[in-house]
Amino acid sequence: MRLFQIDAFTDAPFSGNPAAVCLLDGATVDDAWMQRVATETNLSETAFVGRRDHDWSLRWFTPTIEVALCGHATLATAHAMLEEGILPAGGTARFHTQSGLLSATQTDDLIELDFPATVAESSAPPDGLIEALGTHPMHVARSKFDYLVELATEDDVRSLMPDFAMLRRLPVRGVIVTSRGTTPGFDFVSRFFAPGSGVDEDPVTGSAHCALAPYWAPRLAKQRFTAYQASPRGGVLRVALAGDRVLLAGHAVTVFRGELRV
Repeated sequence: MRLFQIDAFTDAPFSGNPAAVCLLDGATVDDAWMQRVATETNLSETAFVGRRDHDWSLRWFTPTIEVALCGHATLATAHAMLEEGILPAGGTARFHTQSGLLSATQTDDLIELDFPATVAESSAPPDGLIEALGTHPMHVARSKFDYLVELATEDDVRSLMPDFAMLRRLPVRGVIVTSRGTTPGFDFVSRFFAPGSGVDEDPVTGSAHCALAPYWAPRLAKQRFTAYQASPRGGVLRVALAGDRVLLAGHAVTVFRGELRV
């Protein structure tokens, strides 16, 4: 089986968010095997893609658990399929996932993902959240996956040094921290922490922007955004809110390709 490591939401290698992509090539594998491969690759997500009639099935695993939605590994999967000629240039791949039917389309030099919006509703901060972040938020909300925390400034987001042990105890996938952007060219910035899912800080998180787009749309009075995830690796996303869907577009770069022997 072919195995790739691809940096997503970047046009330069060794930045953005690395994902492993395993093309199952008709092989029958079980959940435990996929989890072992994901633990071996030790990236924030490993994607497993296989044929499903005329479409594709897609699953994502962190080093410790399976997750229901992942943007950067979906972008990486579509990029691998384009490079291998499985998906024709300008084509659309339809993926059956735990979060329903998703799609990825090559548009010019970008790959655009069509994902469900995950609206975050205002919420009281849970015990330990403020202490773990070490700062007082302007607003706290919760989506079905994560807590979303707005901070006052971009500098607050960039300089944050959370207590991962405390965050790990929260009963959610992760915590999104965000603010309005002050760096020219970016509408908002964010970071994403998911120690309870096996990833202390995810470099660039497409699925987090499924909550960030509907959060920022009324506050910025716009539907299209250029977003920056301010992790040490960093990544740029083109984001659009389209009703109950979020469109995420970005570049990807293949770092290596190989063959999975076991």
